Amino acid sequence: MTLKIPKRLVAHVDLPTSKSISNRALLMQALCPEQRYPIERLAVCDDTEHMQQGIADKRAGAALIDIGATGTAMRFLTAYLSITPGETVLTGSQRMQQRPIGILVEALRTLGADISYVNNEGYPPLRIKGKSLRGGEVEIEAGVSSQYISALLMIGPCLAEGLTLHLKGAIASRTYIELTLDLMRHYGATAEWGDGQTIRIAPGGYEDRPLTVEGDWSGASYWYELAAVAAHSGHEVKIQLNGLTANSKQGDRVVAEMFEPLGVTTEYTSEGARLTAPPKSFPRGGLSGSGVLDFTHCPDIAQTLAVTCCLLGVPFTFEGIHSLRIKETDRVAALITELRKLGYVLRAEGDKRLVWDGERTEPSASPTITTYDDHRMAMAFAPAALCHEGLTIENPEVVSKSYPGFWEDLCELGVRN
Repeated sequence: MTLKIPKRLVAHVDLPTSKSISNRALLMQALCPEQRYPIERLAVCDDTEHMQQGIADKRAGAALIDIGATGTAMRFLTAYLSITPGETVLTGSQRMQQRPIGILVEALRTLGADISYVNNEGYPPLRIKGKSLRGGEVEIEAGVSSQYISALLMIGPCLAEGLTLHLKGAIASRTYIELTLDLMRHYGATAEWGDGQTIRIAPGGYEDRPLTVEGDWSGASYWYELAAVAAHSGHEVKIQLNGLTANSKQGDRVVAEMFEPLGVTTEYTSEGARLTAPPKSFPRGGLSGSGVLDFTHCPDIAQTLAVTCCLLGVPFTFEGIHSLRIKETDRVAALITELRKLGYVLRAEGDKRLVWDGERTEPSASPTITTYDDHRMAMAFAPAALCHEGLTIENPEVVSKSYPGFWEDLCELGVRN
C-alpha cells in the first residue's frame, strides 16, 4: 500500500472500542454464574474475536484452543482454563510460541494449577488440566508483563480463599493493572491495592452487570501522530475522535499530554476528543524536560512517538521499553531497521533505552516498510507518507488485530493509495 495524504485533514473518526477493556470484560463475564447482559460496543478486531472464540471453544468442550497471535488471550485464558474443569491444550501462532509465559505458569502452579509445556519449557503450547483452586498468597515478578498480573487477579474472586498477590520489583504498565481492578470492581469483586506491592482479592465471585466499552486510546495515538506531522508539514488539521473520555482508565490516554508539546491540542466534547494543530505550529519546545520519555506504563504508544519525533526532527531518549522486545515482534529492533529506511539512525542501549540523537543517513528511494505481522508497525508508519513520497506499507491487513477499519478511516480524510 502506497499512501498519498491531502493538504487538508478535517474529519470525524469513529474510533474502535478498547480491546483491552473488551478482553478483560469477556473473561470476567465468563466467570459470572449467569451471563445476563451483552457487553455493549464490544471491540471488533482479531484479538477480541480470538478471546471470544477461545471461551466459546472451552464451553463446547474443545481439547485444543488456538488463539493465533493474541497475547492477552494467551495470558488470560491460561488462568481461566486453570480453574475451569477439563483438559485443554492452549496454543497460538508461531510468534506466540516464542513469547515467554513461564512467570505466569509458575505463579499459577504455586496456587495448585496443573499446567505442563507441550514443547519448550517456558513457552506455549500449554497443556492445562483445569480444577478448583483454593487460592492464597503468591509472589510474581512485576516488571515483565502486566498481563501476567491481570490474569491472576481476574481469577482471584473465584478462588476459595481469594488471592493475595505480592509484586516483586518495579511494576510495568501499572495503568493496565488499575484498569483490570476497576473492571473487577464493576463486576462486583472486592479488590484492595494496599502498600503498592500487595494486592488483595476477596473470594466471592462476580456478578454480571451492564457494560459499555469506551473508545480505544491506543488507536487514537495514530491520529495524534498524523495531526502533529501534518501540521508541521503545513496542513490544516481538525480531527474529531469519537468515543474517547478524559477520565478513561486506559493508560494510553497519556498520549494527549505527550503530544501537547508536539503541537497538538486536545479539547474534550460530548462526542469524544477534538484534535487541532495549526499549520506550521511546531516546534513548541519539543519534548518536555530533557527529551526523555518513560513508556513503562504505556508501551503500546512507543512506536507512535518514535516515528513522530523522527519525522519532526525531535531527538529523544525512550525508557521503560523492555516489554517491547516480547511483543508481536521485537519492536525495538523493528523500529531501528524501518526508521533507518527513512534516514533516521536510532540505537538501542540494551533493553533499557531507545535513543535518537538526531543522526541522519541517506533515506531509501520509495521506501517500503516491513510490518513484521505487527499491527502497530503498520499504523505508526502510515503518517510518514506525509514526509516520504512513495512510501509503501507491506501487509497493511495486519491492522485487523486491533483496528480493522484503520485504512478506511484514513480514506475518509482523503488519503489515497
